[in-house]
Amino acid sequence: MGGVAAGTRWIHHVRRLSAAKVSADALERGQSRVIDASLTLIRERAKLKAELLRALGGVKASACLLGVPLGHNSSFLQGPAFAPPRIREAIWCGSTNSSTEEGKELNDPRVLTDVGDVPIQEIRDCGVEDDRLMNVVSESVKTVMEEDPLRPLVLGGDHSISYPVVRAVSEKLGGPVDILHLDAHPDIYDAFEGNIYSHASSFARIMEGGYARRLLQVGIRSITKEGREQGKRFGVEQYEMRTFSKDREKLESLKLGEGVKGVYISVDVDCLDPAFAPGVSHIEPGGLSFRDVLNILHNLQGDVVAADVVEFNPQRDTVDGMTAMVAAKLVRELTAKISK
Repeated sequence: MGGVAAGTRWIHHVRRLSAAKVSADALERGQSRVIDASLTLIRERAKLKAELLRALGGVKASACLLGVPLGHNSSFLQGPAFAPPRIREAIWCGSTNSSTEEGKELNDPRVLTDVGDVPIQEIRDCGVEDDRLMNVVSESVKTVMEEDPLRPLVLGGDHSISYPVVRAVSEKLGGPVDILHLDAHPDIYDAFEGNIYSHASSFARIMEGGYARRLLQVGIRSITKEGREQGKRFGVEQYEMRTFSKDREKLESLKLGEGVKGVYISVDVDCLDPAFAPGVSHIEPGGLSFRDVLNILHNLQGDVVAADVVEFNPQRDTVDGMTAMVAAKLVRELTAKISK
C-alpha cells in the first residue's frame, strides 16, 4: 500500500500548497499536462498495435488489455489497485499453454494486444479529483476504441472503474449496451457511504446514465433492502445464488445484445466462491464455481464489445498466487469471446 498511501499524502500537500501559494489556474494547467501525457502514451500504443493488426489482416476484433489500477473507491481494502500487473504476470507465467478453452491462441496478436495501464496513482498524485479522474478513464477507453479492430478488455482495479468504462463504450458506440454482471454484490447503492463513485455504486451511475438497456446480475448473495429497491427502480434482472439451481439452465443459454450496440461483460472476481478465489477484498461464501462462470460465458450468444475483470486483491491472495491465476483465466476466456 506504500504507493497509494504516499500518493494520498502528496495530494493533501498539494491542496495545502494550492490554498497558500499556487493559483488554481496554474495547478489545473499542470494537471492537464500530466493527463495529456498519460492519454498520449495510451493513444500511441493503441495506434501502433492497431496499425500492425490491420497490416496482418483477417481481424474483425482483437481484445486489448487496458489496466486501470484504481483502489481508493473501495469501501474496505484498496488492494485491487495492485491487480493489473499481477494478472498480466499470471497470464504469461508459463505454467499453462497459451490456448483458450475454445482454441484461440493468446500468442497471436490478432487475438490479444495490450496498451498498458492508465497511470491512476500518478494522476492522483497531482491532486486530480475523482470527477476528472473518471473522465480520464473514459477517455482512455475511447482512445483504444478509436483504433479499429481493438476492443477494450479492462483490468481493475475496484468495481468503480466499470462506470467510466461502460460510459465510454456506450458513448463511443452511440447507444446503450446489454450488460452481464457477475458479482456477489449488486453494486447499485445510490451513493455508498456518501461516495457517488464508490465501487458499491457503479451500476447506479450506469443505469442513471442510460448506458445499459438490460443489466443482468448473476451470483448475487450479499444484497440489502436498498440493493433490491434500486434493482426494481432500474429494472435490473437480479439472479441470486439462493435460486441458482433453478436459474442455471436460463443463465447458461443467454442471448444478449440484439437491438442495442452489443454486450458488455463485467466480472467481479468475488462472484466466485472463495474456495476458488480467496484473493478478494470481500469474502462471501456460497458463490459460483469457476466452471459455472465459464459455462455462462462460453454459452453466451452476443457480440461482446468490451469487458472488465475487477476486484482481485493480490494482498489477500494465497502465497502461490491462486487467485491471480483465476483472474488470468477469466481474462483469457473473455479474450476468446471478444476476438474474431
